[in-house]
Amino acid sequence: MNILLTGADGQVGRELAARLRHRANLLAANRAALDITDRNAVFQAASSFRPELIINAAAYTAVDKAESDADTAYAVNRDAVRHLAEAAAAHGAAVLHISTDYVFDGAADAPYRETDPVNPQSVYGKSKLAGEEALAAACPRHIILRTAWVFGEHGGNFVKTLLRLGRRQNVLNVVDDQRGNPTYADDAAAALLQMAEQAVQGKAAWGVYHFAGDTAVSRDEFARAVLVQAATQGLLPRVPEVRPVSSRDYPSSAERPADSRLDCRKVQAAFGIAPSDWRTALHDLSGYFD
Repeated sequence: MNILLTGADGQVGRELAARLRHRANLLAANRAALDITDRNAVFQAASSFRPELIINAAAYTAVDKAESDADTAYAVNRDAVRHLAEAAAAHGAAVLHISTDYVFDGAADAPYRETDPVNPQSVYGKSKLAGEEALAAACPRHIILRTAWVFGEHGGNFVKTLLRLGRRQNVLNVVDDQRGNPTYADDAAAALLQMAEQAVQGKAAWGVYHFAGDTAVSRDEFARAVLVQAATQGLLPRVPEVRPVSSRDYPSSAERPADSRLDCRKVQAAFGIAPSDWRTALHDLSGYFD
């Protein structure tokens, strides 16, 4: 199968590329290799490579910066997705696309299901929702996989920031009023590949699915779990104190959902994919240090 992978140097993209290299005829493209905001470039790549499946792991993820850089956020998170979807439809290909828990406002009192109303509160969330809508409108054969709090060995993420600060500071202030499901990037990649295989074989339905960590936690709880593991593995000289603080004490440009837990029962029922075991993923943190 010919597979075009975008965002190939990102957190999930790098793992996807590694897993796909020996399983498919793969064109793995980063931003330098293919500017997906350029419609002509996308169509030229699709015409030349003739993908049967496009996996879009590219995104503008600078949540706070997006508030003052909305044009770029929408160019990557909406317009580029439309280009990929239209190119896929033109060549009879399917699209797998990674989205986010930020499409929800975080005001619900239960984990979000795929059918729950969306109400993004940030430019990032709004641009990602616009991308979902553009994909659904242009390419019927698609899967949108919403995930949350992604971390892994590659790229920037909360875990890598914690470990860097934990080497220098004895006390870390971490917000305690944001709750979600940490998701290991490698698990997200494995889930996407399993979904791709079943979907292209006609064994599962196209549409929107949630995949995230199996246990929801607050930010400060997640931070403690990471730092304890790092110290246990000898990667930190001691376990820094995690001091819980309110997000009001650390104002940011973008509003983040207070409770963005995702209900992952649909993907488990349709594809047999269990939620990410993020605690086990913390058992080897040696690769998180640059």
